[in-house]
Amino acid sequence: MMKRNLLVIGLAVLLSACGFQLRGTGDVQFAIKELNVTARDAYGDTVQELREVLNRNDVRVHAGAPYKLIISRETENRRSASYSSGARTAEYELTMALEYEIRGARDLLLTSNKVEVQNYYQQDDNNLAGSDQEAAQLRRELRRELIQQLALNLQQITPEQLDQLQQTAEARAKAEAEALEAARRARESQVAPQQSPIELPIQ
Repeated sequence: MMKRNLLVIGLAVLLSACGFQLRGTGDVQFAIKELNVTARDAYGDTVQELREVLNRNDVRVHAGAPYKLIISRETENRRSASYSSGARTAEYELTMALEYEIRGARDLLLTSNKVEVQNYYQQDDNNLAGSDQEAAQLRRELRRELIQQLALNLQQITPEQLDQLQQTAEARAKAEAEALEAARRARESQVAPQQSPIELPIQ
């Protein structure tokens, strides 16, 4: 028993020395230290798992954060990838995508992006329950990959970049407001004043 424990410990030390890490267990360093995270489905698995990932990596997720990450759309698409000899689907391609945006002060849009993952699973007509379980397991794995990709994208963003995007968004919003105001004034100036009807003398 002692030899077995020593062997396990020795393998763990060797693997860690080689830089080996189990997939999904490595720490992700975020420059952003606080973020509000919302989604259309506020209690969905994706947004809940994303919040957990951020919290585990020292990102404070709360409603009062200066920037908001919004999961604007989450889609899933399944299509036949191959067929059996009986013209039945033998393999499906499952694609999951996640669209998100980051908004700052005054709810101004700062940036938006999309992450997408896909994989395949077998369809066994003789074991539909097993095929459904395989599909459900694949969905969970793809969701984790989506969150991992999103986390890596967020890792590349710094508060300085967000501040610059905020300034750009505010300047753009101001220019658009001024353009709308100028257009309104132009329309008003082009409206001819109404003239009183001419009264003809009664004969």
